[in-house]
Amino acid sequence: MVIFAMGLLDTGYRFGGRNPEAGLDCSGMVSYIVEQVSGKRLPHNALQIAQRTRPIQVSELQPGDLVFFNTQKRPHSHMGIYIGNGRFIHAPSSRGAVRIERMDNPYFSPRLDGVRSLLAAN
Repeated sequence: MVIFAMGLLDTGYRFGGRNPEAGLDCSGMVSYIVEQVSGKRLPHNALQIAQRTRPIQVSELQPGDLVFFNTQKRPHSHMGIYIGNGRFIHAPSSRGAVRIERMDNPYFSPRLDGVRSLLAAN
């Protein structure tokens, strides 16, 4: 999943976008990647994706897990995919392209409001 996500770097942002040709928003990027990699279809909504995935602790984060942020004064209003080494990939509206950020980024760190796994509990 991480390798596929890296192939989307610099893809343009588009609100409501769900494919790279038209542009991607955060949940569109995640749902597109999951569908391409696994064949499973996720909703195109960060909160609904959060509700369908398993909560984990930050200390348990593995590449491919999902990270959620409160960026619009509501839980899970933005999301990305953890890629390892304290970094995540996402489709932000600011600067308009898929890019990598650090989890300790001064903007995102205080807004982290959940980390979740697509994998079922053992």
